[in-house]
Amino acid sequence: MSLVTDLRRLIGDRGVLDAAALSERQAGVWRSDALEAAALARPTCTGEVSRIMEYCHQQGISVVPQGGRTGLVHGADASPEQVILSLERMNQIESIDSRQRVAVAQAGVPLETLHTALEPHALHFPLDLGARGSATLGGNAATNAGGNRVIRYGMMRESVLGLEVVLADGTVVNALNSLIKNNAGYDIKQWFIGSEGTLGIITRLSLRLREAPLTRDMALVAIPDFDAVIRLLKHMDSQLGGSLSAFEAMWPSFYRLITTPPALGRPPIGQDFPFYVLLESQGANPDSDRERLQQALESALEAGLVVDAAMSQSEQDCAGFWALRDDVEQVFVKGDALLFDIALPIGEMDRYTTELEVALANALPEADLFVFGHLGDGNLHLAIRVPAGNADSLRPQIEGLVYDPLHAFKGSVSAEHGIGIEKKNYLSISRSREEIDLMRGLKLALDPTGILNPGKIF
Repeated sequence: MSLVTDLRRLIGDRGVLDAAALSERQAGVWRSDALEAAALARPTCTGEVSRIMEYCHQQGISVVPQGGRTGLVHGADASPEQVILSLERMNQIESIDSRQRVAVAQAGVPLETLHTALEPHALHFPLDLGARGSATLGGNAATNAGGNRVIRYGMMRESVLGLEVVLADGTVVNALNSLIKNNAGYDIKQWFIGSEGTLGIITRLSLRLREAPLTRDMALVAIPDFDAVIRLLKHMDSQLGGSLSAFEAMWPSFYRLITTPPALGRPPIGQDFPFYVLLESQGANPDSDRERLQQALESALEAGLVVDAAMSQSEQDCAGFWALRDDVEQVFVKGDALLFDIALPIGEMDRYTTELEVALANALPEADLFVFGHLGDGNLHLAIRVPAGNADSLRPQIEGLVYDPLHAFKGSVSAEHGIGIEKKNYLSISRSREEIDLMRGLKLALDPTGILNPGKIF
């Protein structure tokens, strides 16, 4: 019997696509190349995932788990002899407990679907990112997604109370804890959050919810220098009393890119300032929250931390501000772009980006550097645009320019996107030999035959 026939026997004909059918699917949301694998299995429940894994474990067949395919480090790439396990049909929100403020959902639920489902309950799941419509909860957990509001709520790890996971041999581990405080032994869920599908398949999640904020106010501000950016973060966080939910920095080249045609956005403030910051405050008092943000901005203006500002007056304005920040695709308009996701101590960001700009200008004068990111949590995104058709050939050189200096800055080659295939050669910049050996030991213990997402991270 063939692999496809065996899988269809386990989970039904509709649940399995053969290699020919995969040629009609894109490998990722940001990619045009087709999926490649021996078969794609689409289970509808944990039991079917378990049967697939047990079979593949017995046959020595490698399995690559996939969520919404929105990743940027090739962490879900498969080869022609492997099986892709997609959680796309496990897309049910099983329960929303308003009293406990907990949701239980299958791993294939898109993030935006959960956001919408919580609205009638006046509850809020704080993780948010540009790919919210496609990215799935299981993928968010497997990559420990960060997004726009880490400064207030933390990364995905802080919002996961429990997980159900299927191990490489098909064993189902039900750790769907719903308690915020549970100190009974090892916190098993943490082994799998951020493991990129190399230790187990996340099938269901127990998620911590928050009360939905009643207000949202935003401002886009211009900053005279980077020292003022750092001081403004501290000032606004202090003045807003814990309600600061986003602090997004934009270097001038990126701001001009997203506010100049062919981009749809237009500049709410001038394009010639040294730095820009997008601020968001979420609160509960419609009568005073906007005034408090305005007062905090006025005092920042008086202190010389801000030189110009545009403040939201409506929810439509807030959506417009975020649309500017999320229009990252503009970096692809006039060439190819390589995207990087790094973390640095905030005090080192200006020196790092300045030195990188000089290094790029000397090595590749035809390249353009765009810098933006969730600066409040130490995360920068770099987009380096090169002439069309040159991205692959220039990638090794550019990666060296971006990653090699991070060791001296005590930075990380990945802030929120993971390691996948793309960054595994640079893992030692951010992790010690002892840490990597410990990771390998955990991988060997949970997946001794190495069939789960092989070739990723290490």
